[in-house]
Amino acid sequence: MLYAHEVILNELAQGLRSTAEGVEWFESLSEDDQRKALHALVLFCGQARAREEDVSESIARSGIRSTHTPAVMLTKWRFGMEHLPAYELTKSFRLLVALFGIADTRRRALHCAGGCGHEWHNLSAQSQERT
Repeated sequence: MLYAHEVILNELAQGLRSTAEGVEWFESLSEDDQRKALHALVLFCGQARAREEDVSESIARSGIRSTHTPAVMLTKWRFGMEHLPAYELTKSFRLLVALFGIADTRRRALHCAGGCGHEWHNLSAQSQERT
């Protein structure tokens, strides 16, 4: 069973939820929960096997400038965005969601193309079962 935030983050990565919806959800969280969500995203990026080569596309997809602190950090393959000042958290969220989406798409295409038992890769089926 996935936690609610895990479902939302995976829906964002898979394009089942728009970035605007994700940002709205993220900004509705307390600052502490925002930091926890960023930490979870970093872990998910690692599990999905994000690569340094994904960084420039992540920056482009996120809509943040390459000069913003989270983008500079990621360019240097540094994580820890959850420790940035509060005003950087939404930018970090947008960037990490983009990175997770790129890595997870590749992972699904390479390793789960024939179907898989990953609960987080079968979200659309789960939401249909709930309705």
